[in-house]
Amino acid sequence: MITATPIGTTRGPGETAHEYTFITPDREDQARNGEFVFYEAGIDGEDRRVLGRITQRQPARLLPDGFLAEPSVAPADIAALVGYSGQDHDLFEITVSVLGYYNTALSDFINPHLPPQPGTPIYIANDEMLGAVLSRRRLGQTAGAHIGSLLSRPDNAVPVVVDLRAITSTHLAVIASTGSGKSYLAGVLVEEMMRPSNRAAILIIDPHGEYHTLTELQGKQEFSAGGYSPRVEVIRPDTVKVRISSLSLGDIRALLPDLSERMHYFLAKGYRLVQDRFGPNWTLAQLIAAIEDSERQVSGKAAEEGGDEGEGTGGYGTAGALAWRLNSRLQGSRIFDDMASLPLQRLFRPGQCTVLQLNEIDEREQQVVVATLLRRLFKARMATQKGQTDRTKEDYLPYPAFALIEEAHRFAPASADLVSSQVLKTILAEGRKFGVAVGLITQRPGKLDPDVLSQCMTQFFLHVTNPSDRDRIAESVESIGRDLLGELPALSKGQVIIAGAAVNTPVLCRVRQRLTTHGAEDVDAPAQWLRWFEEGREEEDRADIALPQEPETRGRSKLFK
Repeated sequence: MITATPIGTTRGPGETAHEYTFITPDREDQARNGEFVFYEAGIDGEDRRVLGRITQRQPARLLPDGFLAEPSVAPADIAALVGYSGQDHDLFEITVSVLGYYNTALSDFINPHLPPQPGTPIYIANDEMLGAVLSRRRLGQTAGAHIGSLLSRPDNAVPVVVDLRAITSTHLAVIASTGSGKSYLAGVLVEEMMRPSNRAAILIIDPHGEYHTLTELQGKQEFSAGGYSPRVEVIRPDTVKVRISSLSLGDIRALLPDLSERMHYFLAKGYRLVQDRFGPNWTLAQLIAAIEDSERQVSGKAAEEGGDEGEGTGGYGTAGALAWRLNSRLQGSRIFDDMASLPLQRLFRPGQCTVLQLNEIDEREQQVVVATLLRRLFKARMATQKGQTDRTKEDYLPYPAFALIEEAHRFAPASADLVSSQVLKTILAEGRKFGVAVGLITQRPGKLDPDVLSQCMTQFFLHVTNPSDRDRIAESVESIGRDLLGELPALSKGQVIIAGAAVNTPVLCRVRQRLTTHGAEDVDAPAQWLRWFEEGREEEDRADIALPQEPETRGRSKLFK
């Protein structure tokens, strides 16, 4: 039995089969876009509360234009003078999108496909009801991540807790314009994943060096329990290592653009030959030797047949040119090494967040580093799951892992098929079976490969203004409706739409405050300029940079004095 006071009365069906409208005076301004309302209906012999989300609000009756002709006089005063009742026009028509009644057995909403009859009372859903049905998990529960609270209610009145099981099995996308708070939100998510109730194994690909402040997690009381305390390891750019033999043929080609067809041929032939000779562990010198052997074999065969020996002096010019390119790119590189590599067990460990900083690394090399690490991760999880490796091997990884990738459009752009794109597509399609999940963060969804975006089953949308970006979201994401798409440009900093597999229904959420320092704050240039003067640096720096004028310049200066 409902004891609450109705907010309005059903008028009739809406424009689509899953919408209805109701009329309300709404004197307390409760019927706002994004708010949740319900009506009662008898379904299968039981009284059900059918929940819906308000998608549109407009006046049911407009004031006459004459009442608005004089801006200095309030329309209500004019209405009173002519005996026009305020109750005649203070009514609103509200459009509601039906979600359905919540089925606890299915943990989902069931749409009755029957709109309320005209005259049916409509009620505002209370905090307790929403707290029970919007989020899949509860505060403090294992696999729950407290992102914030429902935007249409007072702060913390209705917590929004996403399901980490869905995120870590069906992947995540965080989409926002620059400065909208996507890195801040990602920090909140990582904090939740590192709580004692979750203890995740996370790798963050950090192209800008923004996530080092997550080291503050270590030792914080909120994240410690029963002897557990999260570990955060920051791997600086100068300590990133990739073993050369772990590079695929595609990786090497990505590092060596603009090769001729003949170079491509001998590179592929030499790559296969070095693997046949030395197995999975070989060196750069051995690869170059294999390429030279491959060219000698081809040139020798051509000579026997009386054909052209090919390019270059002595028939070995292509191999020499290819060797020069390989050496210039890989030999002496601070990243690519014949022996050293980052062990997977160092990067991924339950209760550990690893921040891989790539901010001082060439973008092409960033793509290859990410492709190599994700490929190794996927193969290790696959081999471990299939029992093809054991704890004595470097590819043994007996637990699921999650990789969070900032600037995802760099690694899976819509305009190019990169080596990192190929690995990401494989993980997005098959990673669920082997416990490998990714989270993609981007400020330009329009530049992100649509196949990659469409396979992320949970989405966090912050402020997005670019029309092409909104079009890409509409094309690639099924879980966000047209009403929520319209909300994207209106979202303020710290407000997010959460949709997809990790919540029971899309919700507008106010992001909670981080417990660690945000590491991506904008530079306050005017404040730093003023500080430079306040510190008395002007005269000191002026003396340091003073240069003698050229003789001709000095003469001109005197002439014009």
